[in-house]
Order: sequence, then structure tokens, then C-alpha cells
Amino acid sequence: MATDAPVVVGEDGLSRPAWASADPMMQDYYDTEWGMPVRDERGMFERLSLEAFQSGLSWATVLRKRPAFRRAFDEFDPDTVAAYDEADVERLMADAAIVRNLSKIRATITNARATVGLRERGGLVEFVWSFQPESTPEPRSIEEVPTTSPESLALAKALRKEGFAFVGPTTMFALMEAVGIVDTHLVGSHRRGSSGVWTT
Repeated sequence: MATDAPVVVGEDGLSRPAWASADPMMQDYYDTEWGMPVRDERGMFERLSLEAFQSGLSWATVLRKRPAFRRAFDEFDPDTVAAYDEADVERLMADAAIVRNLSKIRATITNARATVGLRERGGLVEFVWSFQPESTPEPRSIEEVPTTSPESLALAKALRKEGFAFVGPTTMFALMEAVGIVDTHLVGSHRRGSSGVWTT
């Protein structure tokens, strides 16, 4: 059911959903990055990792810690992270600037190794983008934005088969939104259709 005010018009005259309208950091992320196509391996691995860390937390919390995550995980270079050992796990668990969750830290290392392993079959980027649906949602309110899709369920299952961890269907749908595979910008938002992937 659509709300009375699905988008908020900012002082700059641009329409955004409420979640991207109050916090300047979230507004900048929404305006410049969220939903734009990610086509490089490091970028995709970073988004995959951060979405896993976000599970159970607010995205704002993770976004605020993003610079610290990048420092802690060597800019999310898959080869470097894939070589991490127990000393690195201890180092990361002692780093108060990031989210210190042992399961998520180990999953990031596991996923780096799986990312390296996927290269011989086209790589992580091609793999994730192969689950792009034939159409994208056209939500008019936050309530109409899906949290999963048949494609996110299939992607989660396929990634787990390739050895990835912390890649549930809800997390994978959030990844698909973040990297432009689906466009869930609200109809009426100034960002709707801006990725170039979808014309609606």
C-alpha cells in the first residue's frame, strides 16, 4: 500500500526516499553510488562483504565504518584477503573500528578464496550479473520494495554451491539493488532509471 509521501523533496529540489533524506552521508551514498552498476571484481567483492556485515545491523552503521573496513581488509583485494590466516582473524577481531563478528570475518576470508576460485569460470562479476532478471520492480513506496526475489534466491543458492558464506537471499537481493542489477529506486525519485541498466 503506497504511503502519502513515498518520496521527500529536499532543499535541492530533488526527490528521495525518507531513508536517504535526513543523514547527509546516506544522501550522498544514495545520490552517487547506490544502484549504480559495479563491474569490477574488487568492487563487487567489497559490496558482497559489506552486505554480509550489514546483516542484522543498519546500513548506516556499516557505511560509517566503510573506511575502517577498507583499511582492515586491505581495500578488499580478494587475493590479499584470501591469504589471511589466524593472525589476521585475531587482528580483525581486535579492531574496534569495524564490526567484530567472528562468523562474518571468517565468511569474508572464505568469500575471498571463493572469488579467486571463480576466476577460471568467468569471475565473480559475471557470475553475479548472470542472475539479472528480465524486469525490475517499480515500487511507489518503501512498502512495495521487495526484500527477496526468485533471482536472489537462485543467486544465494549458486554462491553457496561455489563455497561462499553469509550469502542468504535477502542479503543477495540487497547486493543486487546496490550494484544496479535491479532498480528499486522509488518511482518519483530523482535516481529512478539513472543506472542505465533499466529504462523505467
